[in-house]
Formats: sequence, C-alpha cells, structure tokens
Amino acid sequence: MDFNEAFMIVPRSLVSLIILFFITKIIGKKQVSELSLFDYVIGISIGNFTAEMTMNFDGQYINGVVAMVTFGVVAYLVSILSMKSIGIRRAIVGVPTVLIENGNVLLKSLKKVKIDINDLLEQARNAGYFDLEEIAFAIMEVNGKISFLMKDKYCSSTKNDSKLKLSKDNLTANIIIDSRLMEENISNTDRDRDWFIQQLKVKGYDTYESILLATYKDNKITIYRKDYREPSDVLE
Repeated sequence: MDFNEAFMIVPRSLVSLIILFFITKIIGKKQVSELSLFDYVIGISIGNFTAEMTMNFDGQYINGVVAMVTFGVVAYLVSILSMKSIGIRRAIVGVPTVLIENGNVLLKSLKKVKIDINDLLEQARNAGYFDLEEIAFAIMEVNGKISFLMKDKYCSSTKNDSKLKLSKDNLTANIIIDSRLMEENISNTDRDRDWFIQQLKVKGYDTYESILLATYKDNKITIYRKDYREPSDVLE
C-alpha cells in the first residue's frame, strides 16, 4: 500500500461510516441482545460491505454503497412487513419456543433450538434460579434469550429475604445429567452414591436412560424425564 492509498482510506472510512449511520437509523434502534437471527445476518453483511469498501481499492466503491443500501432497504421493508403480518414475522423472525412447561423440561424443544440441559441450567442460574423445581415455564425468545416464570408456591419467598442464610447446602445438586450419574456432584451432598441409587430404584429407575435431569435438594430428588410430551410453539 502506497501513501496515496493510505490517504484515501480516511475519506472512504468517513463516507462509509456516514452511510452506515443513516442505514442504522432507518432500520431502527435495537440493542445487540434484542437482535433476531435475521437482524444479526443483515448487520454482519452490512459491516462486511463497509470494511470491503474502505480497504479494497480493486473494486468499484459505488458497488459497495449499492450493496449496503440494498441490504438496508430489505431490512427496513422486512421490519415493516413483520409489523403488519404475523405470518411474515413468524417466517422470517421466528417464534418463541417453550423449553419448560408446567415444571417439565421438554427435551424435543431443547434439541429444536440446539441447546442441551447444561445450557438451560446455566441460563437458569444467570436468571437467579438455582433449582429448576422453582420454574413453571421457560421460553426461549426469538433473540435467543430465555425468559423464566416462577411457580406460584415459590413467589412468596423472594430473593429479598435477607434472613435466609445462603450456603453450599442451600444449592441444588444435579445428580443425573443426560442419563449420566454425576459422581462429583453427589460427593458434594450430604448423601452417598448408594443412597441415591437406592432412592432412584424406589422410584422405578434401575437405569437412567429415560432421565434427562435429576436434582437433589433438602432430602428430595426431582426427576425430569426425556419422554415428556412435545409442546407447540408459543403463539404471538
């Protein structure tokens, strides 16, 4: 790259930035966490065009401008049509998906949205739920975030109860994940491996192939089966 090309990058960058700014204003304001898959693809594409326009001196600059404007117009038209038609919105943006229904984890829904039980547990902890037993419904929104609804019986016991002393013993232990007995998690509880195996046998589980998740807290084992019925998507 010679001095003239380096000097030309400055005005190219400024023009590209101005065009990108106006396209963003036209498309509308959204936080990154609120972007749907379609919005994300459009954003990545326009960003790539901007970089290519700025650095590539072999192609016509106007071609990059046309590509950016075209993607911006398409995104704008799609957003307008999505507001006017539920069918178009569902086809392009998608619909929320139920992951937990009435306290039951829906394995087929997890597979549909390409996450496993560990991802669900992590998202629940991030939302402040360390025990799935507390959750009535979990819904994955179109932007990939998961919304949780607490069961009524747990609503009265809020996180503001400062009199409750939190400790390791208050946490829920995941003793089975994806049909696998978690030896390390069991060792962190007040019970031994044999006790859990016996309790699972009492519940009718000699093997764990049908168990998606089993948790232990306060001397109680809660089991989430893999074969719970598949729900329909949440209607908007």
